[in-house]
Amino acid sequence: MPDIIMPRLSDTMEEGVVVAWLKQVGDKISRGDILAEIETDKALMELEAYEDGVLEQILFEPGSRVPIGNTIALIGDGTGSATAVPNPAAESAASNNAVKEKSAASRSLGTQDNPIAAAENASSAVETRRKSSPLARKIARELDVDLATVTGTGPGGRITRQDVESAHRTDESTPAAPPVASSAPVGDYDEIPLSTIQQVSAKRLTESKQQAPHIYLTSAIDVTDLLAFRAEINRTLEQAGKTKVSVNDLLVKAVATTLRTDPAVNVSIADDKLLRHRGIHLGIAVATPAGLLVPVIRDADRKPISEIATETRDKAERARDRKLRADEMSGGTFTISNLGMFGIEQFTAVINPPESAILAVGAAKDELRLDNSQVVTRSILRVTLSADHRAIDGATAARFLQQLTELLEHPLRIIT
Repeated sequence: MPDIIMPRLSDTMEEGVVVAWLKQVGDKISRGDILAEIETDKALMELEAYEDGVLEQILFEPGSRVPIGNTIALIGDGTGSATAVPNPAAESAASNNAVKEKSAASRSLGTQDNPIAAAENASSAVETRRKSSPLARKIARELDVDLATVTGTGPGGRITRQDVESAHRTDESTPAAPPVASSAPVGDYDEIPLSTIQQVSAKRLTESKQQAPHIYLTSAIDVTDLLAFRAEINRTLEQAGKTKVSVNDLLVKAVATTLRTDPAVNVSIADDKLLRHRGIHLGIAVATPAGLLVPVIRDADRKPISEIATETRDKAERARDRKLRADEMSGGTFTISNLGMFGIEQFTAVINPPESAILAVGAAKDELRLDNSQVVTRSILRVTLSADHRAIDGATAARFLQQLTELLEHPLRIIT
């Protein structure tokens, strides 16, 4: 029977979560039918069938985490039964358990008075309890969990990833010493599992901070004229019935234009090589209930601001609904993260690998400035560039911010 495997649905995906099966055992399947919904590190994806036939076996129930390449279902001609080919993991664990139980039973009469044989049987029992999946063993090593102390809840007592993580949480919640009077009671919290996106983001951003030596440069940009320019553009767009543009849309266009003029920041590190990207593909960080997603505006330097505004809104909405395709979140060469809408004036962002730079954008605030000996009120926007010092030195990063400032303070240059 043809195997349905867990596919690689994104460039950073290592495993997927079976969210739901849209077909049931016994259903007739046609090529192109949607079999299941799979959660990756970036989005909720649909798994298509590539063979005609009948769904004869589902090997992983909803909620299961499955490494890429593993078989998750079987399609046949309809003659097989749903129990004809058991889950390989369950079959292995059950078979090994049965063999050991039979062996232990056959030896029990001859080992009651034999301490050596009894010890061997005890060791065999321990090994039975230690039966675990490769993923569970990997997680156990990462979390420093002794599998001998874990009780398996899988078929035949097999230790699953969930068992390991549960044991780790139990170990962490066990106080090493009596709590002081001001400590919160043990268990006085809500335990919220991390989504796949949050887990992968945590891993990748930790690696980014560990592997990429970050440097940070901040510029305070006078955007008074930019805000007036935006208001004028929006009046024209409103009359034409088109999507209005935001300050972020203007920033995207300004960043893309700056990168086109000086591509030295549009780079990434690949082993001992520096890759200078020809395309300018800007990632826009979007907060979603499941975690941070980064839709990509491809060839942003070639698109008018109105198109950037429409595309950004569409992708941001679909990102929040988990409806973006994997290709719409891959291939970015530079990222913009804007927290200005929350009133944040300035912050630093972690580089989104494999890119070498990210621009953190705060809120525009009115500040007093001197203009020809006169005190005036101007709108000031602070942006901070985080750059990988291996690929971008301080002077290169400073030049980029200088050119970006020039554009934003003279907004007509953005569209010319």
